[in-house]
Amino acid sequence: MPDEIHSRPEITALLARGVTRMLAEHGLASVLEVPLANGRRADVMALTAKGEIWIVETKSCLEDYAVDAKWPDYMEYCDRFFFAVTESFPRALIPEDVGLIVADGFGGAILRDSPVRPLAGARRKAVTLLFARLAAFRLST
Repeated sequence: MPDEIHSRPEITALLARGVTRMLAEHGLASVLEVPLANGRRADVMALTAKGEIWIVETKSCLEDYAVDAKWPDYMEYCDRFFFAVTESFPRALIPEDVGLIVADGFGGAILRDSPVRPLAGARRKAVTLLFARLAAFRLST
């Protein structure tokens, strides 16, 4: 997926597709564009079989990453947080205390796992219900 032949929205869509495919291969169910209670919107939210909640923020290019100061706001809604970037993205810019995924339109790989930051029980219940209701509404429309 050479970045120079795709627009930012196209790269974002390809990253999301590759990330969801990779997550499914790891047994996670995922939903795109999840609105959070703090007004933010997670690019990809995923749920493990054990109920762990992951958020993956896709970054289509360096400019997309540079203007994003809101990503720490996602941490209070997940057990694990990852950035997903293209192969050509300068990975050294991604903070060491979050996970790192490299993806394209066909799949991806976790290059660095995210530390686990367990959600409190009430928050976990609220986010899991949000995930389930959003997925159900999207299936029914």
